[in-house]
Amino acid sequence: MSVAAPDRARRNTELALLILAILLAVGAYALVGLGLEGKVPVGLAGYGMLLVGGYVFAHLVVRWLAPQADPVFLPTAVLLAGLGFAIIYRLDPGLAGAQTLWLLLGLGLFALTLVAIRDHRQLDHFTYTIGLLGIIMLLLPLAPGIGRTVRGARLWVGIGPLQFQPAEIGKVLLVIFLASYLNARKELLAVATRRLGPLALPEPRHLAPLLVAWGLSLVVLFLERDLGSSLLFFGIFVVMLWVATGRAAYLVLGVLLFAIGATFGYLAFDHVQDRVTVWLNVFDPRLIRDEGFQLAQSLFAMATGGIAGTGLGEGQPGFIPDAHTDFVFAAVGEELGLLGTIALLLLYVLLIFRGYRAAVGSPDGFGQLLAAGLSTILALQTFVIIGGVTRLIPLTGITLPFVSYGGSSLVANMVLLALLVRVSSGAVGRPAEDADSTMFVRAARERGG
Repeated sequence: MSVAAPDRARRNTELALLILAILLAVGAYALVGLGLEGKVPVGLAGYGMLLVGGYVFAHLVVRWLAPQADPVFLPTAVLLAGLGFAIIYRLDPGLAGAQTLWLLLGLGLFALTLVAIRDHRQLDHFTYTIGLLGIIMLLLPLAPGIGRTVRGARLWVGIGPLQFQPAEIGKVLLVIFLASYLNARKELLAVATRRLGPLALPEPRHLAPLLVAWGLSLVVLFLERDLGSSLLFFGIFVVMLWVATGRAAYLVLGVLLFAIGATFGYLAFDHVQDRVTVWLNVFDPRLIRDEGFQLAQSLFAMATGGIAGTGLGEGQPGFIPDAHTDFVFAAVGEELGLLGTIALLLLYVLLIFRGYRAAVGSPDGFGQLLAAGLSTILALQTFVIIGGVTRLIPLTGITLPFVSYGGSSLVANMVLLALLVRVSSGAVGRPAEDADSTMFVRAARERGG
Protein backbone atom coordinates (compact mmCIF):
# COMPACT_ATOMS: atom_id res chain seq x y z
CA MET A 1 0.00 0.00 0.00
CA SER A 2 1.46 3.37 -0.99
CA VAL A 3 1.51 6.12 1.60
CA ALA A 4 0.72 9.67 0.48
CA ALA A 5 3.20 12.45 1.28
CA PRO A 6 1.28 13.92 4.28
CA ASP A 7 0.78 10.44 5.71
CA ARG A 8 4.45 9.59 5.17
CA ALA A 9 5.40 12.79 6.99
CA ARG A 10 3.22 11.80 9.95
CA ARG A 11 4.76 8.36 10.13
CA ASN A 12 8.29 9.72 9.81
CA THR A 13 7.53 12.12 12.66
CA GLU A 14 6.29 9.18 14.70
CA LEU A 15 9.46 7.22 13.91
CA ALA A 16 11.70 10.11 14.95
CA LEU A 17 9.80 10.56 18.23
CA LEU A 18 9.87 6.80 18.76
CA ILE A 19 13.65 6.69 18.41
CA LEU A 20 13.96 9.51 20.95
CA ALA A 21 11.59 7.72 23.36
CA ILE A 22 13.53 4.44 23.05
CA LEU A 23 16.83 6.21 23.69
CA LEU A 24 15.41 7.87 26.80
CA ALA A 25 13.88 4.60 28.03
CA VAL A 26 17.11 2.62 27.55
CA GLY A 27 19.07 5.49 29.08
CA ALA A 28 16.84 5.48 32.17
CA TYR A 29 17.41 1.73 32.56
CA ALA A 30 21.18 2.20 32.24
CA LEU A 31 21.19 5.03 34.80
CA VAL A 32 19.31 2.86 37.29
CA GLY A 33 22.00 0.19 36.95
CA LEU A 34 24.76 2.75 37.38
CA GLY A 35 23.05 4.17 40.44
CA LEU A 36 22.48 0.78 42.05
CA GLU A 37 25.65 -1.12 41.18
CA GLY A 38 28.01 1.37 39.57
CA LYS A 39 27.71 -0.36 36.16
CA VAL A 40 25.16 -0.74 33.40
CA PRO A 41 22.77 -3.69 33.84
CA VAL A 42 23.89 -6.97 32.27
CA GLY A 43 20.61 -7.26 30.37
CA LEU A 44 20.79 -3.79 28.82
CA ALA A 45 21.55 -5.01 25.29
CA GLY A 46 18.83 -7.67 25.36
CA TYR A 47 16.28 -5.25 26.78
CA GLY A 48 17.23 -2.66 24.18
CA MET A 49 16.84 -5.15 21.34
CA LEU A 50 13.44 -6.30 22.62
CA LEU A 51 12.35 -2.70 23.02
CA VAL A 52 13.52 -1.70 19.55
CA GLY A 53 12.01 -4.80 17.96
CA GLY A 54 8.65 -4.50 19.71
CA TYR A 55 8.16 -0.80 19.14
CA VAL A 56 9.43 -0.77 15.57
CA PHE A 57 6.99 -3.62 14.86
CA ALA A 58 4.16 -1.54 16.37
CA HIS A 59 5.26 1.47 14.30
CA LEU A 60 5.26 -0.59 11.07
CA VAL A 61 1.75 -1.86 11.83
CA VAL A 62 0.56 1.73 12.33
CA ARG A 63 2.35 2.83 9.13
CA TRP A 64 0.62 0.02 7.22
CA LEU A 65 -2.88 0.03 8.73
CA ALA A 66 -3.34 3.57 10.10
CA PRO A 67 -1.10 5.89 8.05
CA GLN A 68 -3.15 8.98 8.93
CA ALA A 69 -3.02 8.38 12.70
CA ASP A 70 -1.74 10.93 15.19
CA PRO A 71 2.06 10.49 15.37
CA VAL A 72 2.26 11.34 19.08
CA PHE A 73 0.28 8.49 20.65
CA LEU A 74 2.75 5.62 20.29
CA PRO A 75 5.99 7.49 21.21
CA THR A 76 4.37 9.03 24.30
CA ALA A 77 3.16 5.65 25.53
CA VAL A 78 6.60 4.17 24.77
CA LEU A 79 8.32 6.77 26.92
CA LEU A 80 5.87 6.29 29.80
CA ALA A 81 6.27 2.49 29.67
CA GLY A 82 10.07 2.79 29.41
CA LEU A 83 10.26 5.04 32.43
CA GLY A 84 7.93 2.70 34.30
CA PHE A 85 10.17 -0.27 33.48
CA ALA A 86 13.26 1.56 34.77
CA ILE A 87 11.52 2.42 38.05
CA ILE A 88 10.17 -1.12 38.45
CA TYR A 89 13.66 -2.55 37.86
CA ARG A 90 15.03 -0.10 40.39
CA LEU A 91 12.45 -1.17 43.01
CA ASP A 92 12.49 -4.94 42.36
CA PRO A 93 14.69 -6.38 39.58
CA GLY A 94 12.78 -9.65 39.85
CA LEU A 95 9.64 -8.00 38.48
CA ALA A 96 11.34 -6.49 35.44
CA GLY A 97 11.24 -9.69 33.38
CA ALA A 98 7.51 -10.16 33.93
CA GLN A 99 6.85 -6.52 33.04
CA THR A 100 8.79 -6.98 29.79
CA LEU A 101 6.67 -9.97 28.87
CA TRP A 102 3.47 -8.08 29.62
CA LEU A 103 4.72 -5.18 27.53
CA LEU A 104 5.42 -7.45 24.56
CA LEU A 105 1.98 -9.04 24.94
CA GLY A 106 0.45 -5.57 25.05
CA LEU A 107 2.25 -4.60 21.85
CA GLY A 108 0.99 -7.77 20.20
CA LEU A 109 -2.60 -6.93 21.18
CA PHE A 110 -2.02 -3.33 20.04
CA ALA A 111 -1.16 -4.66 16.57
CA LEU A 112 -3.96 -7.24 16.63
CA THR A 113 -6.50 -4.54 17.48
CA LEU A 114 -5.44 -2.49 14.48
CA VAL A 115 -5.55 -5.57 12.24
CA ALA A 116 -8.99 -6.64 13.45
CA ILE A 117 -10.58 -3.17 13.52
CA ARG A 118 -9.91 -1.39 10.23
CA ASP A 119 -12.61 1.20 10.94
CA HIS A 120 -13.70 2.15 14.45
CA ARG A 121 -17.33 2.24 13.28
CA GLN A 122 -17.26 -1.56 13.06
CA LEU A 123 -17.66 -1.59 16.84
CA ASP A 124 -20.88 0.40 16.60
CA HIS A 125 -22.66 -2.71 15.31
CA PHE A 126 -22.11 -4.73 18.50
CA THR A 127 -23.49 -2.33 21.10
CA TYR A 128 -25.18 -4.70 23.53
CA THR A 129 -22.79 -7.62 23.07
CA ILE A 130 -19.85 -5.42 23.99
CA GLY A 131 -21.82 -3.87 26.84
CA LEU A 132 -22.68 -7.29 28.26
CA LEU A 133 -19.04 -8.38 28.06
CA GLY A 134 -18.02 -5.17 29.83
CA ILE A 135 -20.44 -5.75 32.71
CA ILE A 136 -19.31 -9.38 33.01
CA MET A 137 -15.69 -8.23 33.24
CA LEU A 138 -16.61 -5.60 35.79
CA LEU A 139 -18.50 -8.02 38.05
CA LEU A 140 -16.34 -11.12 37.48
CA PRO A 141 -14.39 -10.65 40.76
CA LEU A 142 -17.65 -11.29 42.62
CA ALA A 143 -17.84 -14.84 41.21
CA PRO A 144 -17.33 -17.43 43.96
CA GLY A 145 -14.17 -19.47 43.79
CA ILE A 146 -12.21 -17.20 41.46
CA GLY A 147 -12.69 -13.76 43.02
CA ARG A 148 -9.83 -12.49 45.18
CA THR A 149 -9.89 -9.77 47.85
CA VAL A 150 -6.75 -7.67 48.23
CA ARG A 151 -6.50 -4.88 50.84
CA GLY A 152 -10.25 -4.84 51.38
CA ALA A 153 -11.19 -4.51 47.68
CA ARG A 154 -12.46 -7.45 45.63
CA LEU A 155 -10.96 -6.59 42.23
CA TRP A 156 -8.90 -9.63 41.31
CA VAL A 157 -9.67 -12.93 39.60
CA GLY A 158 -7.43 -15.94 40.09
CA ILE A 159 -7.53 -18.92 37.72
CA GLY A 160 -4.72 -21.36 38.51
CA PRO A 161 -1.42 -19.45 38.55
CA LEU A 162 -2.92 -16.55 36.56
CA GLN A 163 -4.21 -13.57 38.51
CA PHE A 164 -5.57 -10.46 36.82
CA GLN A 165 -8.00 -7.55 37.14
CA PRO A 166 -10.81 -8.04 34.58
CA ALA A 167 -12.10 -4.52 35.24
CA GLU A 168 -9.09 -3.13 33.33
CA ILE A 169 -10.39 -4.48 30.03
CA GLY A 170 -13.98 -4.06 31.23
CA LYS A 171 -13.60 -0.27 31.33
CA VAL A 172 -12.56 -0.22 27.65
CA LEU A 173 -15.52 -2.41 26.67
CA LEU A 174 -17.93 -0.22 28.62
CA VAL A 175 -16.62 2.91 26.89
CA ILE A 176 -17.26 1.29 23.49
CA PHE A 177 -20.79 0.37 24.61
CA LEU A 178 -21.50 3.84 25.99
CA ALA A 179 -20.17 5.52 22.84
CA SER A 180 -22.58 3.49 20.71
CA TYR A 181 -25.55 3.82 23.07
CA LEU A 182 -25.20 7.56 23.68
CA ASN A 183 -24.53 8.31 20.04
CA ALA A 184 -27.86 6.72 19.09
CA ARG A 185 -29.75 8.73 21.74
CA LYS A 186 -27.84 11.98 21.99
CA GLU A 187 -30.66 14.05 20.46
CA LEU A 188 -33.24 12.83 22.99
CA LEU A 189 -30.87 13.28 25.92
CA ALA A 190 -30.06 16.84 24.83
CA VAL A 191 -33.68 18.08 24.75
CA ALA A 192 -34.51 19.77 28.06
CA THR A 193 -38.20 19.73 28.98
CA ARG A 194 -38.06 19.86 32.78
CA ARG A 195 -36.30 22.02 35.33
CA LEU A 196 -34.81 21.05 38.68
CA GLY A 197 -34.01 24.39 40.23
CA PRO A 198 -31.44 26.01 37.89
CA LEU A 199 -30.84 22.72 36.03
CA ALA A 200 -32.57 22.05 32.70
CA LEU A 201 -33.14 18.30 32.27
CA PRO A 202 -34.81 15.99 29.72
CA GLU A 203 -37.83 13.80 30.36
CA PRO A 204 -37.33 11.60 33.47
CA ARG A 205 -37.34 8.41 31.37
CA HIS A 206 -34.33 9.71 29.45
CA LEU A 207 -32.41 10.03 32.73
CA ALA A 208 -32.58 6.26 33.17
CA PRO A 209 -29.08 5.67 31.67
CA LEU A 210 -27.55 8.05 34.22
CA LEU A 211 -29.33 6.28 37.08
CA VAL A 212 -28.34 2.83 35.74
CA ALA A 213 -24.69 3.92 35.57
CA TRP A 214 -24.99 5.28 39.09
CA GLY A 215 -26.42 1.97 40.26
CA LEU A 216 -23.62 0.04 38.56
CA SER A 217 -21.00 2.22 40.23
CA LEU A 218 -22.70 1.58 43.58
CA VAL A 219 -22.53 -2.16 42.91
CA VAL A 220 -18.78 -1.80 42.39
CA LEU A 221 -18.52 0.31 45.53
CA PHE A 222 -20.60 -1.87 47.84
CA LEU A 223 -19.85 -5.37 46.56
CA GLU A 224 -16.25 -4.96 45.39
CA ARG A 225 -15.57 -2.30 48.03
CA ASP A 226 -13.51 -0.09 45.78
CA LEU A 227 -14.21 3.64 45.78
CA GLY A 228 -11.58 4.38 43.12
CA SER A 229 -13.05 2.08 40.47
CA SER A 230 -16.54 3.31 41.31
CA LEU A 231 -15.41 6.90 40.75
CA LEU A 232 -13.65 5.93 37.52
CA PHE A 233 -16.61 4.13 35.91
CA PHE A 234 -19.23 6.66 36.92
CA GLY A 235 -16.97 9.59 35.98
CA ILE A 236 -16.39 8.15 32.51
CA PHE A 237 -20.12 7.85 31.91
CA VAL A 238 -20.92 11.37 33.11
CA VAL A 239 -18.22 12.94 30.95
CA MET A 240 -19.36 10.97 27.89
CA LEU A 241 -22.96 11.99 28.55
CA TRP A 242 -21.86 15.62 28.70
CA VAL A 243 -19.92 15.29 25.44
CA ALA A 244 -22.92 13.65 23.76
CA THR A 245 -25.43 16.32 24.82
CA GLY A 246 -23.35 19.43 25.58
CA ARG A 247 -25.41 19.96 28.76
CA ALA A 248 -23.50 20.88 31.91
CA ALA A 249 -26.53 19.86 33.96
CA TYR A 250 -25.43 16.25 33.60
CA LEU A 251 -22.06 17.09 35.14
CA VAL A 252 -23.72 18.77 38.12
CA LEU A 253 -26.21 15.94 38.60
CA GLY A 254 -23.41 13.38 38.23
CA VAL A 255 -21.32 15.05 40.92
CA LEU A 256 -24.32 15.09 43.27
CA LEU A 257 -25.10 11.41 42.65
CA PHE A 258 -21.48 10.41 43.20
CA ALA A 259 -21.33 12.43 46.43
CA ILE A 260 -24.39 10.55 47.69
CA GLY A 261 -22.88 7.19 46.76
CA ALA A 262 -19.50 8.07 48.29
CA THR A 263 -21.21 9.12 51.52
CA PHE A 264 -23.02 5.78 51.70
CA GLY A 265 -19.73 3.99 51.01
CA TYR A 266 -18.00 5.92 53.77
CA LEU A 267 -20.68 5.05 56.29
CA ALA A 268 -20.82 1.38 55.26
CA PHE A 269 -17.16 0.31 55.03
CA ASP A 270 -14.46 0.56 57.65
CA HIS A 271 -11.61 0.51 55.14
CA VAL A 272 -13.07 3.55 53.33
CA GLN A 273 -13.30 5.37 56.67
CA ASP A 274 -9.70 4.40 57.40
CA ARG A 275 -8.50 5.87 54.10
CA VAL A 276 -10.32 9.14 54.73
CA THR A 277 -8.90 9.29 58.26
CA VAL A 278 -5.38 8.69 56.95
CA TRP A 279 -5.90 11.32 54.28
CA LEU A 280 -6.86 13.91 56.87
CA ASN A 281 -4.35 12.89 59.58
CA VAL A 282 -1.49 11.12 57.86
CA PHE A 283 1.16 12.46 60.25
CA ASP A 284 -0.80 11.63 63.40
CA PRO A 285 1.56 9.57 65.62
CA ARG A 286 -1.21 6.99 66.08
CA LEU A 287 -1.47 6.46 62.31
CA ILE A 288 1.95 7.11 60.86
CA ARG A 289 3.37 3.74 61.95
CA ASP A 290 0.30 1.79 60.92
CA GLU A 291 -2.46 2.73 58.46
CA GLY A 292 -0.75 5.94 57.40
CA PHE A 293 2.75 4.48 56.97
CA GLN A 294 2.52 3.96 53.20
CA LEU A 295 1.20 7.43 52.42
CA ALA A 296 3.57 9.11 54.87
CA GLN A 297 6.57 7.36 53.33
CA SER A 298 5.50 8.48 49.86
CA LEU A 299 5.31 12.09 51.03
CA PHE A 300 8.71 11.82 52.70
CA ALA A 301 10.13 10.32 49.50
CA MET A 302 8.88 13.16 47.31
CA ALA A 303 10.13 15.71 49.83
CA THR A 304 13.56 14.03 49.76
CA GLY A 305 13.63 14.31 45.97
CA GLY A 306 13.30 18.07 46.07
CA ILE A 307 13.61 19.95 42.78
CA ALA A 308 15.99 17.74 40.80
CA GLY A 309 15.73 14.40 42.62
CA THR A 310 18.35 12.12 44.10
CA GLY A 311 19.08 10.51 40.73
CA LEU A 312 17.91 7.17 39.33
CA GLY A 313 19.08 4.36 41.59
CA GLU A 314 20.30 6.80 44.26
CA GLY A 315 17.19 7.21 46.41
CA GLN A 316 15.43 4.94 48.91
CA PRO A 317 11.93 4.42 47.42
CA GLY A 318 11.99 0.83 48.69
CA PHE A 319 10.80 2.18 52.04
CA ILE A 320 7.39 2.76 50.43
CA PRO A 321 5.26 -0.41 50.57
CA ASP A 322 4.01 -1.47 47.11
CA ALA A 323 5.88 1.37 45.45
CA HIS A 324 5.94 -0.53 42.15
CA THR A 325 2.14 -0.46 41.83
CA ASP A 326 0.08 2.20 43.60
CA PHE A 327 2.98 4.45 44.61
CA VAL A 328 5.24 4.42 41.57
CA PHE A 329 4.67 8.19 41.20
CA ALA A 330 6.26 8.74 44.61
CA ALA A 331 9.31 6.72 43.51
CA VAL A 332 9.59 8.94 40.43
CA GLY A 333 9.28 12.00 42.67
CA GLU A 334 12.14 10.90 44.91
CA GLU A 335 14.63 9.97 42.19
CA LEU A 336 13.70 12.50 39.50
CA GLY A 337 12.38 15.25 41.74
CA LEU A 338 9.81 17.93 40.98
CA LEU A 339 11.19 18.39 37.47
CA GLY A 340 10.80 14.68 36.73
CA THR A 341 7.23 14.52 38.03
CA ILE A 342 6.29 17.61 36.04
CA ALA A 343 7.75 15.99 32.92
CA LEU A 344 5.76 12.84 33.65
CA LEU A 345 2.56 14.83 34.11
CA LEU A 346 3.20 16.70 30.87
CA LEU A 347 3.44 13.38 29.02
CA TYR A 348 0.01 12.45 30.35
CA VAL A 349 -1.37 15.88 29.47
CA LEU A 350 -0.01 15.47 25.93
CA LEU A 351 -1.50 11.99 25.55
CA ILE A 352 -4.90 13.04 26.91
CA PHE A 353 -4.96 16.26 24.90
CA ARG A 354 -4.25 14.42 21.65
CA GLY A 355 -6.99 11.95 22.55
CA TYR A 356 -9.56 14.71 22.95
CA ARG A 357 -8.22 16.32 19.79
CA ALA A 358 -8.90 13.06 17.94
CA ALA A 359 -12.43 13.14 19.40
CA VAL A 360 -13.12 16.65 18.14
CA GLY A 361 -11.64 15.82 14.73
CA SER A 362 -13.59 12.61 14.20
CA PRO A 363 -16.31 13.00 11.54
CA ASP A 364 -18.87 10.80 13.31
CA GLY A 365 -20.53 10.94 16.70
CA PHE A 366 -19.52 7.41 17.65
CA GLY A 367 -15.84 8.15 17.02
CA GLN A 368 -16.09 11.39 18.98
CA LEU A 369 -17.59 9.65 21.99
CA LEU A 370 -15.22 6.69 21.75
CA ALA A 371 -12.08 8.85 21.71
CA ALA A 372 -13.47 11.13 24.43
CA GLY A 373 -14.31 8.15 26.65
CA LEU A 374 -10.93 6.48 26.19
CA SER A 375 -9.14 9.76 26.90
CA THR A 376 -11.29 10.23 30.00
CA ILE A 377 -10.14 6.82 31.27
CA LEU A 378 -6.54 8.02 31.10
CA ALA A 379 -7.37 11.42 32.58
CA LEU A 380 -9.43 10.17 35.52
CA GLN A 381 -7.14 7.25 36.31
CA THR A 382 -4.08 9.50 36.30
CA PHE A 383 -5.81 12.11 38.45
CA VAL A 384 -7.17 9.61 40.98
CA ILE A 385 -3.87 7.82 41.64
CA ILE A 386 -1.61 10.88 41.56
CA GLY A 387 -4.14 12.82 43.63
CA GLY A 388 -4.12 10.01 46.19
CA VAL A 389 -0.32 9.70 46.32
CA THR A 390 0.11 13.47 46.74
CA ARG A 391 -2.72 13.63 49.32
CA LEU A 392 -4.95 15.79 47.17
CA ILE A 393 -7.77 13.24 47.56
CA PRO A 394 -8.15 10.03 49.62
CA LEU A 395 -5.99 7.22 48.31
CA THR A 396 -7.49 4.47 46.13
CA GLY A 397 -5.83 1.43 44.59
CA ILE A 398 -5.68 2.41 40.91
CA THR A 399 -2.59 1.94 38.75
CA LEU A 400 -0.77 4.76 36.96
CA PRO A 401 -1.35 4.08 33.22
CA PHE A 402 1.64 2.57 31.37
CA VAL A 403 3.98 3.17 34.32
CA SER A 404 2.82 0.99 37.23
CA TYR A 405 3.70 -2.69 37.42
CA GLY A 406 0.90 -5.00 36.36
CA GLY A 407 -0.06 -6.99 33.30
CA SER A 408 -3.81 -6.31 33.36
CA SER A 409 -3.37 -2.55 33.31
CA LEU A 410 -0.55 -2.49 30.76
CA VAL A 411 -2.28 -4.82 28.28
CA ALA A 412 -5.62 -2.99 28.58
CA ASN A 413 -3.95 0.38 28.07
CA MET A 414 -2.19 -0.85 24.93
CA VAL A 415 -5.57 -1.91 23.50
CA LEU A 416 -6.96 1.49 24.52
CA LEU A 417 -4.04 3.17 22.74
CA ALA A 418 -4.71 1.17 19.56
CA LEU A 419 -8.34 2.32 19.56
CA LEU A 420 -7.24 5.96 19.91
CA VAL A 421 -4.82 5.43 17.03
CA ARG A 422 -7.65 3.96 14.94
CA VAL A 423 -10.03 6.87 15.65
CA SER A 424 -7.32 9.46 14.94
CA SER A 425 -6.50 7.71 11.67
CA GLY A 426 -10.08 8.11 10.54
CA ALA A 427 -10.18 11.72 11.65
CA VAL A 428 -7.76 13.02 9.00
CA GLY A 429 -8.85 13.84 5.48
CA ARG A 430 -12.53 12.92 5.97
CA PRO A 431 -15.33 15.53 5.94
CA ALA A 432 -16.95 16.41 9.25
CA GLU A 433 -20.67 15.65 9.21
CA ASP A 434 -22.11 18.02 11.81
CA ALA A 435 -25.47 16.25 11.62
CA ASP A 436 -23.81 13.13 13.05
CA SER A 437 -21.67 14.95 15.60
CA THR A 438 -22.20 15.20 19.31
CA MET A 439 -23.65 18.43 20.68
CA PHE A 440 -20.36 19.32 22.35
CA VAL A 441 -18.37 18.97 19.13
CA ARG A 442 -20.97 20.88 17.12
CA ALA A 443 -20.67 23.79 19.55
CA ALA A 444 -16.85 23.61 19.37
CA ARG A 445 -16.94 23.72 15.58
CA GLU A 446 -19.36 26.66 15.60
CA ARG A 447 -17.07 28.61 17.92
CA GLY A 448 -14.07 27.68 15.80
CA GLY A 449 -15.81 28.53 12.54
